[in-house]
Amino acid sequence: KVAIISGGNWPQFEKQLLANLPHDESLINLSLLPTCGTKLYQYESGWKQRYSEDFTNEQKTIIIRSLKQVIESSDFNLHKTWGEVIEDRGSQITFSALGQNAPIEEKKKWDPDFAKRKRMKTLLDDIIPEFSVRLGGTTSIDVTKPGIDKAYGIRKLRDTLCIAISEMIFVGDALFPGGNDYPAKETGVVCIQVRDPDEAKRVIEAIIACLDKLPNTCYKETR
Repeated sequence: KVAIISGGNWPQFEKQLLANLPHDESLINLSLLPTCGTKLYQYESGWKQRYSEDFTNEQKTIIIRSLKQVIESSDFNLHKTWGEVIEDRGSQITFSALGQNAPIEEKKKWDPDFAKRKRMKTLLDDIIPEFSVRLGGTTSIDVTKPGIDKAYGIRKLRDTLCIAISEMIFVGDALFPGGNDYPAKETGVVCIQVRDPDEAKRVIEAIIACLDKLPNTCYKETR
């Protein structure tokens, strides 16, 4: 069994992942958790949404207003953007500094050490303490309901797939405190830190090679 937990929304999963996979019944072994585990999709003669922990309109307004306030006070150079900077993903509000469609090389240069977003997170934690604020990807900040995060998604997988957390392996690049992978680490799942998608691919290939002959093994990967 394989699950992918990402800060991206369902349309990104369809475009970036599913469009590149064979469309056959092997998809029943794949679980998809967009927006940091605040949604779950599983395959059953087509993709079915199992849950979505959406914000209310009032909550969305508070979060978006707070993000705009912090962006203005942070004085970052955001003159060149590609797409929306603040995205309403239903169950998650995401700040993408250069826009969701920015070239990956531009994204990598903007905040390679997470320093800019750590400052923003500190401000947001003070302004909206009733929500969970996490850093993810190369330019993103994800805001979700408290406790509705990758840890929540992993526990949902445990219950849905009947696989103990102790039998899972989680691969992620933001396992540090404040990163959007950190809640997964707090569940006690075995975690492997990676730098980027290329290293994640190599690690997962190695896991598959090692565990290929073992039954009932599950690993979790996120980017």
